[in-house]
Amino acid sequence: MHENAAATETDAPSPAFSPGMRLAGAAVHLYTASGSVLGLLIVFAAFEGDVEAALWLVLATLFIDGTDGMLARRFRVKETIPWFDGALLDNIVDYLTYVFAPLVLLWTTGYLPEGAVGWIVAALPLLASCYQFCRVDAKTTDHFFLGFPSYWNIVAFYVIVLDVSELVTSVTLVVFAILVFIPIRYLYPSRTRALQGLTLTLSAAWAVLYGVLVVQLPDPNPWVIAASLVYIAYYWGLSLWMTARGAHARRVARSVEGNQGD
Repeated sequence: MHENAAATETDAPSPAFSPGMRLAGAAVHLYTASGSVLGLLIVFAAFEGDVEAALWLVLATLFIDGTDGMLARRFRVKETIPWFDGALLDNIVDYLTYVFAPLVLLWTTGYLPEGAVGWIVAALPLLASCYQFCRVDAKTTDHFFLGFPSYWNIVAFYVIVLDVSELVTSVTLVVFAILVFIPIRYLYPSRTRALQGLTLTLSAAWAVLYGVLVVQLPDPNPWVIAASLVYIAYYWGLSLWMTARGAHARRVARSVEGNQGD
């Protein structure tokens, strides 16, 4: 009797989905994949010297990446199209739009040193992000990014908006490339539960300020820049606090386990 029940449970058919539901799942994957096309357009705009267009496209890719996960969960894409690896698609698109295209933009706008030094500085984020995108624990089970989450598009945005020197740009890229390997737990805005409502509200406000700054280029208002950096400070501050809090909780747990073992 128990064997038959187990067999029945194991052999239970997967839930049937309507063609409309499966079509919606496919549309979500297409929505994610469209970011790759925008990544190509960022590269085109960069080589054409159209910095504003490139930055608008970067914002569009941020919007897609910030909403496709929610849509994927809403339309249950893992169940409606189980043979398609949406996570792999997302990583491919994110590497193009968060890493490769922004580095091209920095190169074409002259913020990287010329010659071999520039090639090395540009290569470091590319290689560091290759490592991070292939880590199986890059996203923790409680929805944090482990290590700097390859926000090179945001780095490139502020390099351009602040119009920093080649030296400052190079040092920034090297530092953030190193941070990829340091296990700080960074907020995953659409999924980290801690202060999620506030985080999403500030994320939306930051996106608006991003657009204002692009419109104001090449002379953005310093107050608007400062306002946008409030969100960056909040993101880093909360990430560092959650990292320290988690480390403390793990130390306490190990201490309790050790005492119980004694």
